[in-house]
Amino acid sequence: MKYNKLTFVVVFLSTFYSFSQEILTKKEALAITLKNNFGIKIANNNLEIAKNNSDILNTGFLPIATLNSGATYQRNNQSLTFTDRNTGNDSEISGNGVVSKNYNASLGVNYTIFDGLGRKYNYKQLKETYNLTELQARETIENTYLQLFTIYFQIARLSENANNLKEALSISKRRLKRAKYQYDYGQSTKLELLNAQVDVNNDSITYISAKQQLSNAKRGLNVVLGVDKETNYNVETVVEYNKLLNLEELEQKTIANNSLLKQNEKNIAISEFNIKVNKSNYFPTLNFNASYGFNRTENENLINPFGAKLITSDGLNAGLNLTWNIFDGGTRKTRVANAKIALDNQQIALEQQKVTIKNNLKNTWENYNNQLFILKAQEQNVLSNQNNFERTQERFNLGQITSVEFRQAQINLINAKTALNNAKFDAKLIELQLLQLSGDILNVNF
Repeated sequence: MKYNKLTFVVVFLSTFYSFSQEILTKKEALAITLKNNFGIKIANNNLEIAKNNSDILNTGFLPIATLNSGATYQRNNQSLTFTDRNTGNDSEISGNGVVSKNYNASLGVNYTIFDGLGRKYNYKQLKETYNLTELQARETIENTYLQLFTIYFQIARLSENANNLKEALSISKRRLKRAKYQYDYGQSTKLELLNAQVDVNNDSITYISAKQQLSNAKRGLNVVLGVDKETNYNVETVVEYNKLLNLEELEQKTIANNSLLKQNEKNIAISEFNIKVNKSNYFPTLNFNASYGFNRTENENLINPFGAKLITSDGLNAGLNLTWNIFDGGTRKTRVANAKIALDNQQIALEQQKVTIKNNLKNTWENYNNQLFILKAQEQNVLSNQNNFERTQERFNLGQITSVEFRQAQINLINAKTALNNAKFDAKLIELQLLQLSGDILNVNF
């Protein structure tokens, strides 16, 4: 299974780092994350390691060639004693600094012809391990998607909330200015002025706190993006919802595509091959070896009259070697039995994971539909509170209601707008969770 890294126009990266772009779009944030995110980089490196491990060079299918060469130099004092068979007398020959030189070289090839099919199953096991690592990398990217857009939409949420609070602060400041004029001209009491001042102070504190939360969220986004420089940018606040399938179709897609379930399936395949690898040890091993060697000995000064001054030899050697470990004390049997138990555990884990994911899917689906209903209700609440606030403001300007009533209408409007923002972005995040569960999050167009 292959996953595709999204690629976008690289020109954006230079403009992003030069701070010349005001809006960081979702697609641009995704492109930067895929390029720079630390977790994704590590996952890609692990995938490269698994690819190297699954290569033919790491399976034992290829022969081993060895080249050996050497040279020795000897300088010794020697003495030889001979006995004459006829006379029985001994005679001695000796020499000092007798030099002998030896040169040798050989090229050998070893190849395992048959090993009980252990290499074959080990190679398939390595391929499945690569596929497992690929799925793990995919899961890392999926989690990074969710992490990225969780904080991205949090910034959008805080941005809109900050704008609403800024607007509320402006309204409170205008009210304070009006209360001050009225107090100066004796048209209102000191209490009205103080109430207006307190509300301005409270709105200022709330607005400053919201801006601080927004700054913290932006710094958090930089970590996910893998950006070292602290940036100041805005994000898209428009949210579009994808048309999801019904629960039954989502469940079918989840069982077929969920990355955690696919990983468990690969673990089962790896365990099955592990049993076969261990069973291959019951069979004999047939090895082939061949070598070509050369040897040369030079004796510079001989004290033995029968010795050779120069000796050379070369030739080809080849052979077969059959090894069959008939009984190893029961170690193989134990390994096979444990491998079968490990396979059983993987199958149990898969069934457990299916039950857990199905349960999460149903809960998330129900939560998503409830959140969409809440979103529509909050939209209506904002319209109602906006209408109520405008009417209340008109009556307040005419002096028909108190500042307490006006303030309550203002707070109701702020709370309604905040609740709408929360519902809007919460629904989108729950939708992304559904897409992750069903294995579709990497196919979403933002």
